[in-house]
Amino acid sequence: MSDEVRDRFEIPKEMRSMAEASVEQARKAFEKFVSAAQATAGTIEERNATVRAGARDVSSKAIAYAETNVQASLDHAQSLLKAKDLPEVMRLHGEYVQAQMRALAEQASEMGQVVGKAAMDAAKPEA
Repeated sequence: MSDEVRDRFEIPKEMRSMAEASVEQARKAFEKFVSAAQATAGTIEERNATVRAGARDVSSKAIAYAETNVQASLDHAQSLLKAKDLPEVMRLHGEYVQAQMRALAEQASEMGQVVGKAAMDAAKPEA
């Protein structure tokens, strides 16, 4: 088998169209889920006056990170569908993994700061 034949990576047009539709459907379903989660979080916060701002910050950060990470995964899946050959698939996957590692490190750092602040605020005596 020649290198050219081995490196060819073609997804049949019908399969590509079906996969693109599935990715788009997953993206829309996730957007609906995030909207519902944000609405629910807002309702809970409105009903419970004792919820501290720190808890709201942690909750909104977690939702924002989840949304960002799922969007990145969906974008990655879509980019893989457009790959022309196996080396491009490998390159795209390597770039995705590196970007996600950077994003997760940054998110963990930010979440640690938010949780630490929320814990300190919760420990302060009521005025």
